[in-house]
Amino acid sequence: MINRRFSLVLACALAVGAVALPQTARADNLLINRVKQEKGMNLPTRGMTMAQVERKYGAPQRKLSPRGGDSAKHPVINRWDYDTFIVYFEKNHVIHSVLNTPAGNNTDPAAAK
Repeated sequence: MINRRFSLVLACALAVGAVALPQTARADNLLINRVKQEKGMNLPTRGMTMAQVERKYGAPQRKLSPRGGDSAKHPVINRWDYDTFIVYFEKNHVIHSVLNTPAGNNTDPAAAK
């Protein structure tokens, strides 16, 4: 009985793994392609100030409400959305810039609630 149950659990795990593996490989390829594409673009670089970003790239389409700031471990994070990329700031300086996702997943998380 235990051996039969183990066989059933093992078969289910292998089936799930076989289905998930191609999706993981596809996601890895998409991420690699996206990183390569970002390297070829003129995105705001780490350390730029908000004023420098706005001077160089213009006003963003949207400035989301700041998040965090409740402690030194959680500094204020701002997000500015441009047409083709998003810029993340810690306090007043760029910490990361990324391309927009084509699926429209760049919505304000607070608005989704």
